[in-house]
Amino acid sequence: MSVPTDSKVTFGHRFAQELPEMAVSWQAEQAPEPRLLALNEPLAAELGFDPGFLRSPEGLALLVGATVPGGATPVAQAYSGHQFGSFNPRLGDGRALLLGEITDTEGRLRDLHLKGSGRTPFARGGDGLAAVGPMLREYIVSEAMQALGIPTTRSLAVVATGREVRRETMLPGAVLARVASSHLRVGSFQYAAATGNQDLLKRLADQAISRHYPDAAAAERPYLALFESVVSAQATLVAQWMLAGFIHGVMNTDNMTISGETIDYGPCAFMDVFDYATVYSSIDRGGRYAYANQPLIAEWNLARLAETLLPLIDEDQERGVTTAVAALEAFRPQYSGAWLTGMKAKLGLADDVDDEVASPLANDVLTLLQENHVDYTSFFRGLSSAVRGDARPARDKVLDVAAFDAWAARWLALDPDADAMDRVNPVYIPRNHLVEEALDAATAGDLEPLERLVDVVTRPFEERPGLERYAAGAPEDFGKYTTYCGT
Repeated sequence: MSVPTDSKVTFGHRFAQELPEMAVSWQAEQAPEPRLLALNEPLAAELGFDPGFLRSPEGLALLVGATVPGGATPVAQAYSGHQFGSFNPRLGDGRALLLGEITDTEGRLRDLHLKGSGRTPFARGGDGLAAVGPMLREYIVSEAMQALGIPTTRSLAVVATGREVRRETMLPGAVLARVASSHLRVGSFQYAAATGNQDLLKRLADQAISRHYPDAAAAERPYLALFESVVSAQATLVAQWMLAGFIHGVMNTDNMTISGETIDYGPCAFMDVFDYATVYSSIDRGGRYAYANQPLIAEWNLARLAETLLPLIDEDQERGVTTAVAALEAFRPQYSGAWLTGMKAKLGLADDVDDEVASPLANDVLTLLQENHVDYTSFFRGLSSAVRGDARPARDKVLDVAAFDAWAARWLALDPDADAMDRVNPVYIPRNHLVEEALDAATAGDLEPLERLVDVVTRPFEERPGLERYAAGAPEDFGKYTTYCGT
């Protein structure tokens, strides 16, 4: 099948062509009764697709991988990964396929990837399928992240397959069509390095440079420049997670992209009440990927990437280690700088406010939130009202009002900008109780709560009348929240 000529879409198969050792040609399983649950029309247009086509039977066949467009070579990608610290040399796309690469309307190369499309040779005993709920969770959260300005893979569509999948109960199945600037991961480099094939490792690094960091190609040491670029991208990304109160939940090395985009929204969640130790994932029993640990884990993952690149960085291993360690040491100051810049923005402080003043102010307000069990998102959104003369929206959330008043006096003395605060502190995030409400309804066949929630969270900074429940924290009877990986 070829996509319509007026869709402007051109498919390619660069990953499969340049890295055949890491690509297993495969075909998606047939979907008995494909039915569109969600379509991201703005993203479709950005890619050059006619949304009307994607809604048609031919379009749905494309979105579930039942038919392959000209120029595409669907493959399951091979990669390794440290999962909760334990190395697995052969993970790969167990229930996913890279359909191919698309040159979008801006001339950018982007992957179109299917999730839940059936078993592949990497399935490791799994059924290769996905349920409606987890695929719609990725749709909701990834589009919320995009609206918040956080680098992310995107969700193009979720299509119900008409096939049930067995989990704790029988659930309706679905396929997610996901878009990324690539699906190259730290785990991809671990796989290439583990083969001992240095030519493969070099080709992989060259593709990463070409797709994401073309300036590195002109550097005196291109592969060191590649590593330095990934360190910088991840430092900025994780700082943005922390500023938004986002918890990824499963930061294995196969879930860290080379591009610096957030990927694999499994047991992810946005924090309600601020707590450094917050963990939502059911499988993270030791808190390895807790909120406060995310920068440390990112650094650990980058160390694993550095290990794979050593032969390319320097022929002399000892010199290579010294060079890579020096590059990795840039992560902490880059992360801290990005985080503090973001906190200044959340607090409405001018860029020229001294870091030695801003840093303790930022850390002290987080301590205040922790000790008083305050909702993170609504506190920061309400804080701008204090600049306008009404401290109640933030102050009333804090039990220790004397501590708040003392902190607020220090902060207000720095002349914060309320309008600037409202541009970076969201009113709406994917509140966990609302996400579950929408997923439960969609699983039962009612898409209205999903559509409403997506509309709200993709316009996060614009306060709108009638949407008060979307800005409120979880009700008391919601209880302790637990997320699951969705496999």
